[in-house]
Amino acid sequence: MKKIFAVLSVLVALTMALTACGPAAPAAEECLIGISNSFVGSEWRAQMIDGMNLAADELGCTLIIESADTDVNGQIQQINNLINQGVKAIVINPGDVAGLKPTLEEAIADGIVVVAVDQEIDIPGGYNVVIDQKKWAMLSAEWLFGERLKGEGNVTLLEGFVGHPANEARMAGVAEVLSKYPGITVVLRDTGMWDPATAQQKTSDFLASGQQIDGMWTQDGMAEGMLLAIKAANLETWPQVAGEARASYLRLWKATLAEKPDFVTVGVINPPAVGNGGVRAAYLLLQGRKPDTAKLAGPFGNSMYVPIPDIVTNDNLDEWLAKIDGKADSYTLDAEVDQALIEGYFAP
Repeated sequence: MKKIFAVLSVLVALTMALTACGPAAPAAEECLIGISNSFVGSEWRAQMIDGMNLAADELGCTLIIESADTDVNGQIQQINNLINQGVKAIVINPGDVAGLKPTLEEAIADGIVVVAVDQEIDIPGGYNVVIDQKKWAMLSAEWLFGERLKGEGNVTLLEGFVGHPANEARMAGVAEVLSKYPGITVVLRDTGMWDPATAQQKTSDFLASGQQIDGMWTQDGMAEGMLLAIKAANLETWPQVAGEARASYLRLWKATLAEKPDFVTVGVINPPAVGNGGVRAAYLLLQGRKPDTAKLAGPFGNSMYVPIPDIVTNDNLDEWLAKIDGKADSYTLDAEVDQALIEGYFAP
């Protein structure tokens, strides 16, 4: 009998020790995460997927990746494909919120963890790992409309995909900044669809319109095309321009300064590492960890914000160029998102 009691005592002690350590990490078959990505036409998205793979390798999770240029119906098919393959969580960069909402709600109702990255979604039981897209756009808009133009002048706006969640959040931020400066007039507005070549053509059209243009604002992926169009136009006086934080733009910026030393622009970093953070959040949710609602943010109260890493300016341009030495022109400046950052949004 003494031996039996001794064995039981050891088992009880081990159970108590394991319980004290908190929820166990999900087993390999339980940490099966599906990735739904509806747009592959940019290096930003490629870096996002790379970051997701790195996080999964570190955490011992398996990813099933559905990644293609597709519309709402195509992304719904991506989600259904992942569910049919038995994923326990879905990390999604949503191309449309309203169109995907019923499918994602069904997934959550079936016990699947849903985490959106890059764009914020309003779905009960779902979470977001994102930067504050509205704030991100406001930083460059304030720089252009307030700091550079001093609240006066004619400007153009070149936005991304109209209706896309990130674009709409960004344009809401631009509108909020513009409301502070009644002396700023938007004379032309169009979409460059986050494509540098399209942005270059649209900017050329703006410049050929005959309108007085004092400033030009755009989003990441399009500023390089905008600057190339300005350079090609041989203007006597250049409009003030907002830039971007991509290797090719930074190098063009440096080359432009050699020709035009008074050239000034700015690039706010939009880190692809939010994808890495999305996988980390899904991993914790699969452990049964609960987010601390007091720490969640965003318009829907379900977002884990990744800090905006930095703003590239004329003053720190050389520092950033040194950091990306050897990177491809398509490389987007990024940030590190580690487990501690994401765990900070969860209850102990």
